[in-house]
Amino acid sequence: MASLKIPTLKTPSHSLSSKLSLRSAFSANFPNSARFSRSQPQRGRVLIITSAASSSNKPTVLVAEKLGEAGLTLLKEFADVDCSYNLSPEELRSKISLCDALIVRSGTKVNRAVFESSCGRLKVVGRAGVGIDNVDLAAATEHGCLVVNAPTANTVAAAEHGIALLAAMARNVAQADASIKSGKWQRNKYVGVSLVGKTLAVLGFGKVGSEVARRAKGLGMHVIAHDPYAPAERARAVGVELVSFYEAIGTADFISMHMPLTPATSKMLNDETFAKMKKGVRIVNVARGGVVDEEALVRALDAGIVAQAALDVFSEEPPKQDNKLVQHEMVTVTPHLGASTMEAQEGVAIEIAEAVVGALKGELAATAVNAPMVPAEVLLELKPYVILAEKLGRLAVQLVAGGSGVKTVKVSYASSRPNLDTRLLRAMITKGIIEPISDVYVNLVNADYTAKQRGVRITEEHIHLDGSHEIPLEFIKVQIADVKSKFASATSKSGEIKVEGRVKDGIPHLTKVGSFRVDVSLEGSIILCRQVDQPGMIGKVGSILGEENVNVSFMSVGRVAPRKHAVMAIGVDDQPRKESLKRIGEVPAIEEFVFLKL
Repeated sequence: MASLKIPTLKTPSHSLSSKLSLRSAFSANFPNSARFSRSQPQRGRVLIITSAASSSNKPTVLVAEKLGEAGLTLLKEFADVDCSYNLSPEELRSKISLCDALIVRSGTKVNRAVFESSCGRLKVVGRAGVGIDNVDLAAATEHGCLVVNAPTANTVAAAEHGIALLAAMARNVAQADASIKSGKWQRNKYVGVSLVGKTLAVLGFGKVGSEVARRAKGLGMHVIAHDPYAPAERARAVGVELVSFYEAIGTADFISMHMPLTPATSKMLNDETFAKMKKGVRIVNVARGGVVDEEALVRALDAGIVAQAALDVFSEEPPKQDNKLVQHEMVTVTPHLGASTMEAQEGVAIEIAEAVVGALKGELAATAVNAPMVPAEVLLELKPYVILAEKLGRLAVQLVAGGSGVKTVKVSYASSRPNLDTRLLRAMITKGIIEPISDVYVNLVNADYTAKQRGVRITEEHIHLDGSHEIPLEFIKVQIADVKSKFASATSKSGEIKVEGRVKDGIPHLTKVGSFRVDVSLEGSIILCRQVDQPGMIGKVGSILGEENVNVSFMSVGRVAPRKHAVMAIGVDDQPRKESLKRIGEVPAIEEFVFLKL
């Protein structure tokens, strides 16, 4: 059985974008105008595009929200630009069938109805900013439309605003300003605290978080950070120590939030985590409103656990006038101004204009957030393996202990097919590893670029098997090196976290954890337990889950030898309560366990 290592593809960089040709995918060559078939495209089919003359011989770009002049200038050099702001949903749907590209900010909803109304003509949607919550990615992909964003231009502006809020909060600037304007002079009331010598915990050490750290170091602060994907080398270069989440929040005088809103980060600051913080901590949030439980923050402020907070973002924007958090005396607020500088707005305009023009030329910017359509027959055959690949990635990264930066990932594919195309599988593994705590949507187009930007090196090994070519893959194995594991049994003899899976009857299964063989369907979520192999263990754990009305879908035990150590993998439909997981951990024969959410 021979193996071959295939290096990860690298994407070259040009200007603000990294590009690769998509001419064959779009079958169009602007600036010659094109007319798209009016028949609505169906899932899995290729759009039919035929050339047709027009008065301008240029594509049409609809700019639905205000864009900086530098960006408009770039667009006008290549396309006919229609600047129509404040369109109603009906007006947008009416105009979109005449447009080849659409540029929006956060205020315009580009939903399925918009793509259906385009009748196949809309080729690219550009979101001038980072978040793309207002764009229906699934509908865009189904209709053959590329979606691009502008994630880098507002980095410095957001970091500067974070520092501005940090200093304003520490010195009570907003409260003192309001006081003196009301005719009062209260010097004793608004005594602040110094920043120098204080510990700042940066939660999320990406582009904005690292820029905040640099500026805080310049103010004489001691900076620590938590981010499971941050390369240790980058942190050391800034002079920042990477620590676990609970060490970060437990030792910090100030906490600055810089992570995306995902299921993993939703309300990560809550009653439980506030209780673990140093009394008198101060919190800044210029990330997303939902990462903080706002009601819990009010309680923590009232109890004196949190001394002050400075917030630029809220779970509901704009917040209601009677919002207790907004009205709290110890809270400084701004109306989502993180990217609101003249320089940042111009930078975003240029970045999104370059990406849109590149797409219309048949090129694809590295800021693309959805993939071109995959041939239906290939997707149909690989579908269960695609699901397996993403879930193995999600499992593997959840086994990484806090503070360990993921840097080296090795993927092995066992197949009897000599020329198996694994680009989609590698992209899905990358998606599973990176996307849960990232604001980037990972897909076939941007997977390699995204991994490279985050310092994650993914290599592939093809293990050739003798046998029928009927089955695409026998198994997929994912290994993460140079990290600590929160479940020691998942570590192989050579020190890597290792998980392996295969497809059985069309359903992805986890078949190996570390050196232990298991067999559990990758549906719902999984509890892994390492235990002393003895009678009654399945019954004990099953009883605890049954008492909590948690349904067990699969259960499998892998052991090294009878009466020695074993790993029990339990598939559950629902997430058990923390109290239930604690009871499982207290079973005497269980030496370690971990809950993994799929």
